[in-house]
Amino acid sequence: MRKYVIMGIQGSGKGTQAKQLAAEFDLVHIAVGDIYRWHVQYHTKLGAQVRRAMSAGELVDDALTESVVRDRLALHDWNYGFILDGFPRNRRQAQFFMEGYDVDAVIHLDLPDSEVRRRVLARRLCSNCGMDYNLIEHRPVREGRCDACGGELVSREDDTEEALAARLADYHAKTDPALELFRAKELVVSVDATASKPAVQRAIREQLGLPLPARKQSRAS
Repeated sequence: MRKYVIMGIQGSGKGTQAKQLAAEFDLVHIAVGDIYRWHVQYHTKLGAQVRRAMSAGELVDDALTESVVRDRLALHDWNYGFILDGFPRNRRQAQFFMEGYDVDAVIHLDLPDSEVRRRVLARRLCSNCGMDYNLIEHRPVREGRCDACGGELVSREDDTEEALAARLADYHAKTDPALELFRAKELVVSVDATASKPAVQRAIREQLGLPLPARKQSRAS
């Protein structure tokens, strides 16, 4: 059984890397953000609490987040293990997690703030159908217009220099201490997240001692 936590700043590719590891090693990808979005979408009591926090521009409080993680892991549907994404976000949550659960490793996707800015500020959203774009990797055929419906591409409301600076400061103030707690237990493996997605995946597996992904064969000329 393999049990991992994946951590990294916004734009570091946590979800992409976690999903690939989960698919290839029969792990359950537990994304706390996805759990919250489901509850908001289906108007549950928890969803109402999440909406109130978001409306106030705040993170969901620690006690509620810890309860969500505890309940999700208690389902024990992770026969071959899990990869936890989006938790813990601060030292208190890290202490809570270490007191109740054992993990094999904490995967840290290391991305400098300058690259976070470059990636996040390149994001666009179709104002009509909601399709996501990133002008670095996924440019529309027609500039400023959605390939699917032709709607106008706009920046997300919170993807501004000021909002991003606040999120970066908050991340470092809260999440860096959580990482230090895991480092003290020699659980952290750090990977350079500026590399390509396949290179990051390969580096993660090398550090964890997992079978490496097969390299694509180049076509003969």
